[in-house]
Amino acid sequence: MSGVITASEPFWIAPITGLSPRQFGRLLTVLRREGVDPVRKGRPWSLPLEDRVLLVAAYWRTNLTLRQLAPLFGVSKSAADRIVDHLGPALALQQCKRFRKSTVLIVDGTLVPTRDHAVAEKSKNYRYSTNHQVIIAADTRLVVAVGCPLPGNRSDFRVWECPVRKTPSARRR
Repeated sequence: MSGVITASEPFWIAPITGLSPRQFGRLLTVLRREGVDPVRKGRPWSLPLEDRVLLVAAYWRTNLTLRQLAPLFGVSKSAADRIVDHLGPALALQQCKRFRKSTVLIVDGTLVPTRDHAVAEKSKNYRYSTNHQVIIAADTRLVVAVGCPLPGNRSDFRVWECPVRKTPSARRR
């Protein structure tokens, strides 16, 4: 299909992924080594692994919805959703167990609007929200960890000091 974004044209790689074509190639090698693209029974993927990784990167790095992104890659919205669900966990960063002593971590809270009133409360923005603590590494600006959601009317300090963070289903028992 002409007029679609594809990794076979290297000029798409850098603006969408933030990686050079060489780094992108190394990422693909690592993914193949981990067994992300095995030969399996059933219907094959409509896009090669290179284009699927590019689609996931575009989804994460832009503010486009899957409905907007799918035609750019020549697939349906449902196929784009399956691709993001399948490759997303493989592309996610592995959590670091320890940090160097010189590492600076930044902690901040953010309100995430949600429709689930079981875990949300009306917050200062008058919406039902949950409060999440986000920890990022100052030097790389990458997210290191995200805390469990607590009702949105809790202050950041109260969420941070909460020693045992139970899931909503565990609280109801």
